[in-house]
Amino acid sequence: MDAIARRSGRAGVALLVLLVLVGVVAAGIAVLARSGFVPTLRGEECTVEVGETSATLDLEQAEHASLIAAIAVRRGLPARAVTIAIATAFQESKLHNIDYGDRDSLGLFQQRPSQGWGTPEQIMRPRYAINRFYDGLEKVDGYRSMSVTEAAQAVQRSGFPEAYADHEAYGRALASALPGNSPAAFSCEIRPAEAETAAPGTNGLTPAADAVRVDLREAFGRLPTGGYAPEGVSTGHSEGSKHYEGKAVDVFFRPVTPENTKDGWAVAQYLVANADRLGIATVIFDAKIWTARRSQQGWRDYTVPDRSGDRAILEHRDHVHVDVA
Repeated sequence: MDAIARRSGRAGVALLVLLVLVGVVAAGIAVLARSGFVPTLRGEECTVEVGETSATLDLEQAEHASLIAAIAVRRGLPARAVTIAIATAFQESKLHNIDYGDRDSLGLFQQRPSQGWGTPEQIMRPRYAINRFYDGLEKVDGYRSMSVTEAAQAVQRSGFPEAYADHEAYGRALASALPGNSPAAFSCEIRPAEAETAAPGTNGLTPAADAVRVDLREAFGRLPTGGYAPEGVSTGHSEGSKHYEGKAVDVFFRPVTPENTKDGWAVAQYLVANADRLGIATVIFDAKIWTARRSQQGWRDYTVPDRSGDRAILEHRDHVHVDVA
């Protein structure tokens, strides 16, 4: 009986330890959930690494963060504005476009229709909400030299203004990567999309490829694009190129200058952030390549095709190449 009692006692202790461990893991997950940085259950996620700061976002968070950065680039705003906007959106909604909040608050920034931010339908459109936030931020005199808390509070007038500072570090990392100041610092792991079977339309692009072109224009404004034509293209690209199928678009950043390269990286990393939504298969820029098929490897060195020609073109230093599945 004593041996049985001892075995029962050890089993009881083991069970207690197991329960404690489960509780610790659950508590850790809860903390991560409150921070907003929890990978999706499918294993699809995006990461940013700038200096000693790294963060993981789910795909929706990545899409919204990249749009915040793209609109800032379009408006000619500094990286500081992007840091403030991303930190604010993290605090208000965890970068999710939620249709609920305190009183009548809605959307990424929890803007209130009753306080003149717009109609509920407008506020729930991310592009509208982001532009309205920047409209308010640009009216704040000296926001570039303010702390994140001061600048965000001047726009938002939150009941918990100190909380904005909690998100400054990863806001700053995203604000460095997504507008192009930190090349190849942002990447996403996704499941490759199924191949499109639709024929090219009147402009020579398939519906999915044309959707990418339109999406870029809506995010960044008009960009010089090419690599497609109404009757299709038959020369000028590597053998097997998706340009010949109407599934690829080139976005030009000529001449090759530091500023144009920065802008090219803003577009390239925006495309990766939205690759799952847009069915993107490949992004190439500045001698780097990202593919959905090998997305777990992030950005890789691009091997130039064995053909003669301008190295800037062959290495995609003067244009971003994007193609769809």
